[in-house]
Amino acid sequence: MTEEYDFSTFSLDDFSSEPEESGTVIAESDPRLPNGAALAVVDGDQAVRDYLAQQLGEGVGAAASLSELEGRLGMGPVVVVLGPSCTGPSDLAMVERWSRTNPEVGSVLVTSELSTTLLQTALRAGVRDVLSAPIDQMQLIDTVQRVAETLSAATPVAPSTGAPTDLGELIADDGERGTVLSVFSTKGGSGKSVVATNIAVSMAQRSTKPVVLIDGHLQFGDVAVMLKLQPQHTVADAVSQIDKLDAGMVRQLMTEHADSGLLVLPAPMEPTFADQITGPQMVQLVDIVREFAGHVVIDMPAIFNDVVISLIEASDDIVLVAGLDLPNIKNVKIGLSTLALLDIPRERLHLVLNRSDSKVKLDVGEVERTLQIQAAARVPSDVVVPISVNKGSPVVISAAKSSVAREFETLANRFMDGAELREPTAQKRRFFG
Repeated sequence: MTEEYDFSTFSLDDFSSEPEESGTVIAESDPRLPNGAALAVVDGDQAVRDYLAQQLGEGVGAAASLSELEGRLGMGPVVVVLGPSCTGPSDLAMVERWSRTNPEVGSVLVTSELSTTLLQTALRAGVRDVLSAPIDQMQLIDTVQRVAETLSAATPVAPSTGAPTDLGELIADDGERGTVLSVFSTKGGSGKSVVATNIAVSMAQRSTKPVVLIDGHLQFGDVAVMLKLQPQHTVADAVSQIDKLDAGMVRQLMTEHADSGLLVLPAPMEPTFADQITGPQMVQLVDIVREFAGHVVIDMPAIFNDVVISLIEASDDIVLVAGLDLPNIKNVKIGLSTLALLDIPRERLHLVLNRSDSKVKLDVGEVERTLQIQAAARVPSDVVVPISVNKGSPVVISAAKSSVAREFETLANRFMDGAELREPTAQKRRFFG
């Protein structure tokens, strides 16, 4: 019988790390998880495995090592919860290989002591999230469910063997480089893509330089739908040619938004393509785009991974979007702590409170004090937002006089040089040819 522990004070350091035999490696799919995903825990210590499994409930598989688990992959989506014995270089190298060859596998690392180095190394290896002990049971379960939502049931794909060419060989840096603005959230459903598309369109309407919107949500991006575009090319096409891409070629891969002149590079059509795209490749792509664009806006997924971290580190500014509810605020606080561990300066962070006038008995001022950051924008609730999404026409165009549109325009102006601003015009501006 498993010994009972006081989970509120439990620390993984209470146990030794003696390898022992495990039980069932991967159980059948867990009905509590999306995409028919299964759930497994891995650690060399039986007591730690038992604790993690007990936190997650019944039907959880277990393994003493990653190599023991490897032979059971390829049978469908699985979330792997890694214990503190899996933080060594060889284990993280195996996780990195899984992240490239097995899109149906997602991993979460639980560690006794979280450091900046471990966080960066784990996330760059493809670990979807890193949690530190003592474990918050609800946070662990929420993280596992969120990772399961991102998994693909597709068959494994072969890793790319082509080494990216040095950027200096591709393009000449003979002009002022554009700025990069990443729009990020720590929780899905916060309105991040709405914020990203409206900021980008507002910039494109007012800027004398080209503005580019890249959909960095590589698995389930919505930018093309929100702008009612029918793109011929995506991020996957650009990355597949990264060894020979130049500024002129990448411009030809973009789709122009007719009403604003915004240039858009949408997410791949198939979620499985996301696992073939690396953080360095995305940064290289953005660097090429910066050669001709005055501003590059990137819509990011609500998860920390190699691509997201690489793009955040390469960004001049980060817009952090939060809804006005307790789960959103909790996740934003965690996200701010993670960004601090990544040494992202606070002055590069801009908090946007979406649906800020919702009558949910949360005071905006109290939220700002809790997060220790003042909101750069407070976007009110308005029926024009869902209407605009369903029409495929951003609020700054379809309801330009609304309070929501004015807030987006003020936010967009925050990231633009006053010298380049001009009054928006109904005339379509083209940047091709």
